[in-house]
Amino acid sequence: MGSLALMTSALFSPEGHFLSEAAHGTVQKHYYKHLRGEKTSTNPTATIFAWAAALRRRGELDGSKELVKFAGKLENAVKLTIERDRIMTADVAKVSEPPINHIASTMEFIEAVKRNLEKIRH
Repeated sequence: MGSLALMTSALFSPEGHFLSEAAHGTVQKHYYKHLRGEKTSTNPTATIFAWAAALRRRGELDGSKELVKFAGKLENAVKLTIERDRIMTADVAKVSEPPINHIASTMEFIEAVKRNLEKIRH
């Protein structure tokens, strides 16, 4: 698959500072649609992975094995949603091979990730 929706960036400074972010730009038009109560199909994978990387780094700095473990489970939940369940938002589904099972709205995708996370959290 190839989509900016899946791309993250992690930056480390020589002083040990860390920045993790989604490498794509904003989706202003989708945000305004969301504010009007309309469904959007913006893929949050890069944002979720950026947060997971930040949580993992924070866990490493604080010595919190639980937080590091949670970050891995969060990433795994996203992978299961895309790779096993074949649930994707429209932007990623357009470039997916083999075909997907369900084109989800942004919130449907997040709910699918949540369901997978809840199954692997314990």
